[in-house]
Order: sequence, then C-alpha cells, then structure tokens
Amino acid sequence: MSAQQSPAIGARLDAIRTEMASQGLDAFIIPRADEYLGEYVPKQNERLHWATGFTGSAGMAIVMTHSAAIFVDGRYTVQVREQVNGELFNYESLTDTPQPQYLADTLPAGSKVGFDARMHTLAWYEQANAVLTKADISLVAVTTNPIDKHWHDRPVPQVQPIMLFSEQSAGRSSADKRHEIGALVAKAGADVALVTALDSFCWLLNIRGRDVPRLPVVLGSALLWADGRMQLFVDPAKVPDGIDAHVGPNVSFHPESELQAALQALTGKKLLADPNSANAWSQLCARDAGAKLVAGMDPVALIKAAKNPSELKGMRECHVRDGVAVSRFLAWLDAEVNAGRLHDEDQLAVKLESFRLQDPLYREPSFDTISAAGANAAMCHYNHKNGTPARLTMNSIYLVDSGAQYLDGTTDVTRTQAIGEVTAEQRKMVTLVLKGHIALATARFPKGTTGQQLDAFARQHLWQHGFDFDHGTGHGVGHFLSVHEGPQRIAKNSNGVALLPGMVVSNEPGYYRGHAFGIRIENLEVVQPCAALAGAEREIYEFSALTLIPIDTRLVDKALLTETELNWLNSYHAKVLATLSPLMSGDELAWLQRATAAI
Repeated sequence: MSAQQSPAIGARLDAIRTEMASQGLDAFIIPRADEYLGEYVPKQNERLHWATGFTGSAGMAIVMTHSAAIFVDGRYTVQVREQVNGELFNYESLTDTPQPQYLADTLPAGSKVGFDARMHTLAWYEQANAVLTKADISLVAVTTNPIDKHWHDRPVPQVQPIMLFSEQSAGRSSADKRHEIGALVAKAGADVALVTALDSFCWLLNIRGRDVPRLPVVLGSALLWADGRMQLFVDPAKVPDGIDAHVGPNVSFHPESELQAALQALTGKKLLADPNSANAWSQLCARDAGAKLVAGMDPVALIKAAKNPSELKGMRECHVRDGVAVSRFLAWLDAEVNAGRLHDEDQLAVKLESFRLQDPLYREPSFDTISAAGANAAMCHYNHKNGTPARLTMNSIYLVDSGAQYLDGTTDVTRTQAIGEVTAEQRKMVTLVLKGHIALATARFPKGTTGQQLDAFARQHLWQHGFDFDHGTGHGVGHFLSVHEGPQRIAKNSNGVALLPGMVVSNEPGYYRGHAFGIRIENLEVVQPCAALAGAEREIYEFSALTLIPIDTRLVDKALLTETELNWLNSYHAKVLATLSPLMSGDELAWLQRATAAI
C-alpha cells in the first residue's frame, strides 16, 4: 500500500482512535512484531502494515488522539516516505528517538498509554513503564487489541500440518534433547521453562512447519519441565497422525487458547523465561498467578546452535548443491551481460531461484533476496520489491545476497559481481573487503573467544584506509531453521556468547558508498577444533567454509593482496572447482573453470 492510498489508512486510524476512546486511552503503541516476537511475521499478523501501509521489517507506530508517528531505522528513511502519508504520521527515528521517552515528552501527565503485552518483551515493558511512571503516565495492557477488533478483511492463515523431521536428519531423538535441556532448567533453579522461540521448540521436538514465510516453523509456544516433560500449545488441526510416536513419551499437545490457564496453574513454581525474547503477557500472567520468574536465556539456544555431526552433514551437503545452483546463475548472468541483455533486479532474483527450484530438497528462500544493481547496493538491506526494480547498467557492480531452505540445511551467501568494466577505486574497495573476509576465515582462536573479539579481523583493512561498514560481521544460521540464529554473532557490540565447535556463522564484511555502489562478500563458516597446531597449549578453534561459490576475481586488485591472502583465494577456488565440477557440464562448467582460475 502506498501513501497515495491513504483514505483507507485514515479510516483505520479513526477506528483505532474510536477504540482507544472506549478504553480510556490517550495513545496506543503498534510494534511491527506479533505475539511470537520473531523476525518474520505472517500476513495475518502484519498489524503495523495494516495501520500505516509500511512494509519494512522493523518499525513502530504510536497513535494518539490527534496525531500519530511512525518510527523506522536508517534502512527505511526513503521507503517510509513513499509508503506512509506524512499528513497522517510524523516520521521519527526508531533508534535515535526512544518511544517511551517520546510519549513522556509528548503526552500530558495523567495520560494512559495502551499496549498489547503479547507483542512486547518483558524487558521492554519494564523499561517503558519506568520511563512513563516518572512522567506520571500509565502504561495499560489492553485486553482487546484495537487493530484485531477492526481488521475485518484480515487474512485467514492456512492450516498446514506439522512436518515430522526425521531423527536421522536431526541426529538426536526428541526425548534425548528434552532431558538434556530439562537438566539445564533445573540447574538454573527453575521447575519449568517457557519456550517461546519457534525454532527452539521445533528443534526440541524434531518438527518443522510452514506457518511463517522464510522460516520452517510452527506457530505456538511450549512449557518444558525439568524432568523433560513438555506441553506444546499449537493449533490442534496442525497436529498430524503419528506425532506421539515421533516425539516420544511425555509430550502433550494443547490449543493455544489453553496457554493462559497453564501459566496460571504455575502458582508456587519457578518459571525460567527470557525477559529479552519472550512476550511480556506470558510472564506477567504467570507472575500474577503466583509463579516466581527466573530470568535467563532460552536454554535451548546454545545447545541448538552447536550442530551435531548429522546436522553438519546436512549443512555441508546442501551447500554443495546450493553452490551449483548459484554458480549456474552467475554463469547465466555473465552470458546475458556479454550478450547485452541487462535484466532488472526482480528478473535476476526470480532467475536465481529458478536454479534452486530444480533441487527436490529445496523448499523456499531463507530470506527475501537482496538483488541490488548499482547504487541500490549501497543500501545494505535493500529490497527491490519496495519500489520499482532497477535494471543493470554496464560498467557497474551488482550485489546479490540470497539463501535457501533445504530439507537438509539452510544457506546464505552474498556475491558482488562486475557488470562490464569497473574502476580501480571499486577494485580497491572490493579487495579491502576481501582481505577482511580472508582474515576472519583464517583466524585461529582459543576456546572462550566471543564474536565481538573476532569482529575487528574483518574490519582491519578497511579501518586502515579510513572506511568501515555499519552492520554486524556475522550471524548464526540454523539447520533447516532460522537463517538468523542466536545466540552467537560476530559484531562490534556483540554479546558474551563464546563460539563453540559446530556453530555455523556468516562471514560477511562489506562496504557501502552512498549513491554509488555496495560490496559484500559472504560465506557461511563452521567452527571446528584446529588440528593443525601441534603442541598448542590451549584448545584452539578455526573456521571451515561451508559456502562453495566463486568470488569474482575481476573485482580483485591482486597487487593489494599478500602472498598468504592470494594463496587462500586460489586454494578456496581450487576447492570450489574440485567440489562443483563433477556436478556441472557444458558452458556452465567452462564458466566455473574460468571463474576459479588461479590469479
């Protein structure tokens, strides 16, 4: 919906304000999140879009009696003005203007601010409540969401049955996992854990689903007891025959509507919950019923992130097939450019997926493909679907960041490609990014090292020339699960989670020159023990690349590479050729041989 279609948005704001008045509210907060607080939101839960017309992946709106504001981050400053009517909403910064303080500065004392506690974390609620209380403003949890009451043409979710994910692929039985995590619940001093992360309870039960785009999970939530018992709250229509035998004993299935009663039955129990990821409603519900909240990280996250041998086998195998699919696309792209056929960003994204679709194990993209021509690549999270897709131009750079969900694993790769001739300055910048990529790929580090400690490896060469990039260097990746998996990450201001063997992380330094071009080189890496160091005094880890796709050497300035870096690049390409060549033929194989030739 564009800003030009504002009459409908105006009517929706009127409906929200009417409901606010009936509940005695002076403001209502609308986050982009839904009750599951995940990265991806199903269409039926896109409340921010319904209320504003904004389609971005992050944002918040505040509706007041006589005005409204929408808050977005730097990725969406252009898009928000195209999609959201400035006569209906003021544009504000999501990062620079804290929303609770905005309310405290805008509303008079005695005001009441409504919010849906299902769509905010407990940590957010406590922080916001503290700010507003100081301003003599009440934060009120609504029992009826004004949007839900008035969204009459709300999409009806399709009922897709739960997929039983084989124990052979998972590498462990559900019972084994639940007993291990249950022991961690007990160690944390709790009787039961609230498991709200969709990928966490799916991993625990060896199930997958089709409820959320780009993420093969089931909508719901769970309670895991210290003895390994588990209650899953999910639409009963999704529960397939044979699931009891699949998950093993002591797992029960309940409608989501019964979660409140289950939480209220925890009187006197100690409930482990993550205040930074689980919604406030569930924790407040349990606390108000007499349960004691034990704050802690999702106990599933760390165990899930360290992949077992079966999971790593699937990840390696899907990356080989994905390497073939993306390499075939890059070969096609070069042939089209050489023939003078310059396609637009959407056509390129569709063509790339067409190669992945030929794999019977392929299910869907793992995120919306970033297909960015020329200056559009300077927006690091660009989405060509938010406007008119641009067409490639000769003598430019094309950036494509894409990934796939296969039944045996998840992929994510970025390649930056020359379209015709490129400048010496562009080659310099690509080479500086590549040097950082190589530095991280070849890093060796002792047990206990965090991603924050490694982040500078990827930035050092850019820093030496006065450059940097404004996103994290790496994120975790799940096994046929979330392409953005925690808790591990590599970033300047990361968390204190140490990298462990079996963890999969991305290595994706970049550089972005506004209104000119963008560069990113991304491989997925797996953490593994370093066997090459004889006599090491400590346990040392290293990375091993999962992604096997050529890096465009036409964009590399060989003179800026050290001998060690050059050897890495040539060795990587030799491995790509040896692995993919048996699976390619004809012109595509000839392209692969050229693309991986030593420099």
